[in-house]
Amino acid sequence: MISNQPEAEKLKELGNEQFKLSNFQKAIELYTAALEKATGNQRLVCLSNRAFAHIKMENYGLAIIDADEILKEDSGFIKAYYRKGSAFLLLGKFDDARKEFKRADTLTQGKDADIQAKLKQIKQAIYEREFAKSIERPDEASEPIDIRDISVEQGYDGPRIDNDISEVTPEWCENLMNHYKDQKKLHKKYAVMILQNVGEILKSQQNVVEYDVPKDLEFTVCGDTHGQFFDLLNIFKINGNPSVKRPYLFNGDFVDRGSWSVEVMMTLFAWKVCNPDIMHLTRGNHESRNMNKLYGFEGEVKHKYDDKVYELFQTVFNYLPLAYTLSKQVMVVHGGLFSNDGVTISELQKINRFREIPEGGPMADMLWSDPIKQNGRHPSKRGISISFGPDIAHKFLNENGLSLLVRSHEMKDQGYEVEADGRVITIFSAPNYCDQMKNKGAFIIFKGGDMKPKFIQFDAVEHPKLPPMAYARNYGMFM
Repeated sequence: MISNQPEAEKLKELGNEQFKLSNFQKAIELYTAALEKATGNQRLVCLSNRAFAHIKMENYGLAIIDADEILKEDSGFIKAYYRKGSAFLLLGKFDDARKEFKRADTLTQGKDADIQAKLKQIKQAIYEREFAKSIERPDEASEPIDIRDISVEQGYDGPRIDNDISEVTPEWCENLMNHYKDQKKLHKKYAVMILQNVGEILKSQQNVVEYDVPKDLEFTVCGDTHGQFFDLLNIFKINGNPSVKRPYLFNGDFVDRGSWSVEVMMTLFAWKVCNPDIMHLTRGNHESRNMNKLYGFEGEVKHKYDDKVYELFQTVFNYLPLAYTLSKQVMVVHGGLFSNDGVTISELQKINRFREIPEGGPMADMLWSDPIKQNGRHPSKRGISISFGPDIAHKFLNENGLSLLVRSHEMKDQGYEVEADGRVITIFSAPNYCDQMKNKGAFIIFKGGDMKPKFIQFDAVEHPKLPPMAYARNYGMFM
């Protein structure tokens, strides 16, 4: 490597400027360019900065790789342990995170208050995890909340279900959205009724739901919404509310990050209860207990309701289907494809999905993997599952008689991206993600018959002054 330290320093500073502007992908590109010219400590600083940008982009696996690269050259580089610990924490790997922060604590001789605070947080998270295991009962998930024990206060002015769930009509759902828009809460009694009923609907569905889009319909597929309720309302404003003539599929990651995850989830569940054929839902990697503890949904539900309602949400999340096929042509799944060849739709139907998301195997791949430009399979930039190339996508689609893979799971500047010779689409429906990424949102409309994708882009709308991760118990400081 030919050292050109002044040029490397200039590129690094340009990367820092882009980082401050929240242009994290551009910052990564500039740090990478700087690394081609940097040597010595300057190189280690560029790797550390790039690792931080990768964390911001949720590329936790790549952040860990950069930190390990630093530690090969300098085992005393404190920030490398810090970056690595942060990445493990944000993956929910508390024991690995504690190990890295302890190494940083040793190097600072216990004098860094920030590292000490993080170790205290991780200790508490591990304690809560172990305590929950110690009191866990096998039949806990099946214990219903008796709605007869929940009284409705006289002053409650929101939507009601007086007799049975058939009262949840399109008008009821519209009233619910308006109620939420006014920053009011659906009463716990009715929230529980919705959750109990939607759970029964979802539990009866296949792992991979096979849906034929009628020729005269437009079928809308949306990506991640991540608790951005006011942007969800905007989707319905642009495209129309769910109806028999305009069904929707929301492709996972309804919750976390955004601070109106309860409102997003209950709105989608209410439409599903209203008519299961007009609202279709698949599970994302954030419909899981581990992610919900870290990224806000657990804290939000317990703030707006209580522990029992949170447990009911977790039960329902375990019932969500893993994927859809549309008219035997399009597969819709949150993450992507598999660590091994030869996977068939019929094999996916045999998975036991009624559980927490595992760390490996086909179910984890469906919710965590990502496409990559290079052929073949590669380590995941996230630290879970894999990255799969265009050849892997073509092979899977051809072997299963499919034309197109639609997935979500990744923020895209334009709200969508088409790759693998037009056979893999990423769709992302949370504009200005986390109030900082400046991206557009998008959704896809498929017309029954030809099933050709039509992309609709949209910008973020104003929302009340509540920041992302408002209920995340300070885990946001690691971002």
